[in-house]
Amino acid sequence: MDFSSQGSIHEEVICRICHQLLTEPLSLNCGHNFCQACISANESESFFGGQCRCPVCQSPYDPWNLLPNQQLTDRVKKIREANMSSHQQQRRDLCEHHGENCHLFCKEDGKAICSFCVQEQHQGHQIYSVEEVVKECQEKFQVAVYRLTQEQQEAEKLEGVINEERDTWKNCMQTERERILKGFEEMRGILDREEKRELQKLDDNEVHVLDNLAVAKDQMAQQSQYMRELISDLQRHMCEASVDTLQDIINVIRRSEVWTLKKPKIVSKKLSTFRFPDLNGMLKAFKELAEAQSHWVDLTLNPFNDLSNVVVSEDHRQVTIGSDFMFRNVYPRNFFAFDVQSSQNFSSGKYYWEVDVSGKVAWILGVYSKTSNLNRNKSSGFVFTPKPNYSNAYSRFRPENGYWVVGLQNQSEYNAFEDSSTTDPNILTLFIAVPPHRVGIFLDQEASTVTFFNVTNHGSLIYKFSKCHFSQTVYPYFNPWNCPVPITLCPPSS
Repeated sequence: MDFSSQGSIHEEVICRICHQLLTEPLSLNCGHNFCQACISANESESFFGGQCRCPVCQSPYDPWNLLPNQQLTDRVKKIREANMSSHQQQRRDLCEHHGENCHLFCKEDGKAICSFCVQEQHQGHQIYSVEEVVKECQEKFQVAVYRLTQEQQEAEKLEGVINEERDTWKNCMQTERERILKGFEEMRGILDREEKRELQKLDDNEVHVLDNLAVAKDQMAQQSQYMRELISDLQRHMCEASVDTLQDIINVIRRSEVWTLKKPKIVSKKLSTFRFPDLNGMLKAFKELAEAQSHWVDLTLNPFNDLSNVVVSEDHRQVTIGSDFMFRNVYPRNFFAFDVQSSQNFSSGKYYWEVDVSGKVAWILGVYSKTSNLNRNKSSGFVFTPKPNYSNAYSRFRPENGYWVVGLQNQSEYNAFEDSSTTDPNILTLFIAVPPHRVGIFLDQEASTVTFFNVTNHGSLIYKFSKCHFSQTVYPYFNPWNCPVPITLCPPSS
C-alpha cells in the first residue's frame, strides 16, 4: 500500500525510496530515514566519487556507520497495529455469510445483518437501520447518564450525611467513653478513700488497744513487784519475831490483809469486721444521679418581696435570713417567714437542680404546687397569714397542701413529710450515714416523682416521693429556716 499520499501519516515513518512504512529503519547522518533493505539496495546506485550519497539530499554517508532508529521502529509498530485493528473492524462490519455490509439491525435477535439475511432468516422481524438503532441507543445513553448522574449526586449527598453521622456518633462515643472512664476513676477514688479510711480506723484501734495493754502490763508489773516486796517482808518478820519488832509485824500483816489484786480492764477480743460497700448499689446510685443531672436546669431565686426576713443575693442564686426577720418574736419556729421559690415554674418534663447546704443546721428543700392554703398577690408573690395555733412546726409541709419536701432540724435530724389522717403530717425520720453538703432534687412530672440525692455521698438516695399529684404548675422550693448560713444554688457536681 502506498502511504505517500496519506496526510494522516507523518513523513518520518515513510521510506522515501519504497514509499511504504519503514521496515527496520536506519538513520543517515543527514537525518533522513530509510528501510534497511532499501538503503542497502540503493548503495550501488547512489555511489559517486567513492562515496555513498543520500537519495533525498545527496549528502555523503558511511554505509558502515548506519544506526538503527528504535524510536521510529516503535512508532511504526503502533501504526501497523492500528491499521490491523481498523482492517479487522472493517471485516467485522461485513456479513460473515454474504460478505455484504451489515447496515440493518434485527431487534428480535439483537444483531446486525445485511439485506440478504433479511430475506433468508429474519422475515417478519422488526428490522431497523443501524443508524436508527445507534441514534436510539445514544438517546438512551443520555437518559441513563443523566439518571445515574442524579443518583451519583444523591449518593454523594448521602455519603456526606453518613460521614457527618459517623463523626457525630464517634464524638458521642468518645464523650460516653470519657464519661465512663471518669465515672470509674471516681469509683476507684472512692474505694481508695474508703480503703485508707478503714485502714486508718484499724491503725487507730490497734494503737488504742496496744496502748491499753501496755498500761495494763505496767500496772501488773507494779503490782507484782509490790507483792514480792510484801511477801519478802512477811517472811523476814516471821523469822525475826520479837517484842521490838511486834509493831512492824502487825503493820505488815495489815498490809497483806488489805491487799487485793487489781485486775486490768480486759480488752475486747472481738474485732469489728469491715463491711465492703455495695458496689452494685453504688453503681446504681451513680447511674441514677448521672441520669438526673442530665436534666439540670439553671434556676434563679425569686424572693417574696413582702417578707423582709430573707435576703437573696444579687445573682439570685443564694438566700439567707435577714437580721430582723418577720414574726421573729411571735412565732420563732414559723416556717412561713422563710419561704423562697424559684423564678422558674414547670408544668411538664424532667428537671434537676442542686443546692449547697454546707454548714447549715436546718433547712427545707423540695417542690411546691399552689393550693388553697396560700393566697396569691399579683404584685409581690405569695403573702401568708400566720396561724399561731399550729401544733407542729411542720404542719403545712405535706403533699396534701402542695409540698413535697425533706428537711433538716437540730443539725442532725433529717425528715420527710408525708400525708396523715391528722392535721399534722406524718414525719418520717431518715437515716443518713453521710450528712449531705450538697442535695440534688430531681422532678419528673411524667413519672409523678420527686427524688432527693445526697451528692456528697456519691449520689445515694435521701428520699423519693412517688405518685405525686401536681394539681398546677410546680415551683422549686427553698427554706433556709432560722439558720444564718445561706442556701446556694450551684451547677451539678460529680
